[in-house]
Amino acid sequence: MSIKRLIDAVEKIFLALIACFTVVAMGQEIWVLIENRRVALQDLLLMFIYAEVLGMLGAFYVRQRNLIILPLFIAMTALSRLIVLQGKDSDPIVLLYEAGAILLIAVACWITSRMRSEE
Repeated sequence: MSIKRLIDAVEKIFLALIACFTVVAMGQEIWVLIENRRVALQDLLLMFIYAEVLGMLGAFYVRQRNLIILPLFIAMTALSRLIVLQGKDSDPIVLLYEAGAILLIAVACWITSRMRSEE
């Protein structure tokens, strides 16, 4: 067995584990929501992050290459969730930094998509 095939096999095992753990985490989150009988915005954003992770794994298996734009979408969703969770009492400069980070990631997504369309 060549080193490349070994690394590919290990990578597939880890991706399958990530998918399983993501589904378990989603199940745990759904269970907590059912127990609490309440769904908040931060819960929905967390579920979007889980869905995006699964989507990224699915896209990797279909195309057999890593798509840089999907982790960027996950990062934007995670930052949005962080902003929502901080509430009104957080320092306004922190909110500006986080919004700036989202803007930078959005610009990176735009640049990446433009570069791919020119290929």
